[in-house]
Amino acid sequence: MIDEGSTEIAFDDHRLIHQVAGQQDEHLRSLERLLGVRIASSAGAIQIRGDEVQRELAGRVVRQLCGLLEKGYPVYPSDVDYAVRILSSDRGANLRDIFLDTIYISAHKRVITPKSLNQKVYIDAIRGHDIVFGIGPAGTGKTYLAMAMAVAELTKNNYARIILTRPAVEAGEKLGFLPGDLAEKVNPYLRPLYDALHDMVDFDRARKMIERGTIEVAPLAFMRGRTLNDSFVILDEAQNTTNEQMKMFLTRLGYGSKAVVTGDVTQIDLPAGKSSGLKRAVAILADIPGIRFISFNEKDVVRHRLVQDIITAYERAGAAEADSRGEATNGGPRVGNGLREGNQPAAARPHGEDRS
Repeated sequence: MIDEGSTEIAFDDHRLIHQVAGQQDEHLRSLERLLGVRIASSAGAIQIRGDEVQRELAGRVVRQLCGLLEKGYPVYPSDVDYAVRILSSDRGANLRDIFLDTIYISAHKRVITPKSLNQKVYIDAIRGHDIVFGIGPAGTGKTYLAMAMAVAELTKNNYARIILTRPAVEAGEKLGFLPGDLAEKVNPYLRPLYDALHDMVDFDRARKMIERGTIEVAPLAFMRGRTLNDSFVILDEAQNTTNEQMKMFLTRLGYGSKAVVTGDVTQIDLPAGKSSGLKRAVAILADIPGIRFISFNEKDVVRHRLVQDIITAYERAGAAEADSRGEATNGGPRVGNGLREGNQPAAARPHGEDRS
């Protein structure tokens, strides 16, 4: 007999219980820690005890993870964390629609899929629009997912080349102090783009594609005067563009091309007195129908779970400092995570607590 305050989920396939539970029940222990419930598994059932609301949520997570396993999706410990975030934000969300939306299978045989509601909206926006802005803190998958989409589209021959670019902005160290010629000086600024590329395409194949010009990695300044046709273009670290650079970049787009612009307006490294081209673009382009702006927040972070807490702590401290100075914290375009509320797509707006 089940005690009051508990929920039991029965399984016909006993193997499924072990897969849901994870190695040494690590998935169930994660659920206990995240939701404050107690979970026990037996030969044919999983029993959840605790607060009614959290118990119901835990049961929903378990059932949906089972659905993913039945479809052949390998559930990792991090997926349990993502599932809790998603279903906490939207109890009606379907994990299959998100986790089974395969974007690309990397060189390391890892399946790349969205891990949050906002990441799913972002991917759908890239599929359906020629210019997409992904704005939010580090670790939310903005550049990584855009790169995965670009490589996937290139392999389908939907584009002739991929162009990866970012501004070479000094962040505390003068370029002149670095050894080598101009190419060697700016290469460290492009290293994150190479890292993401090599995570998806094996090194030798990537090198050959770069040599042939199928993939180009270059500083933003090298885009001036060009027309980019049949290209999938990614502008990373766009918060460090000037107004002139952002306009220059956006007007390079030619026929049959797509551009994804990513940035975090809380980490601007421009010299004092220079305004961010990304912040300006949010203000003046938000009403153009063919351009989509997707705003991410700390709940979309797919790095170590402490990164979420770090971002939240910094945002809280920044808001407190702004209040102490008497600065306005509302009205006009938001710059903390990108957009005015009205500019966010409905599916990307917070549902109470919103989570890639």
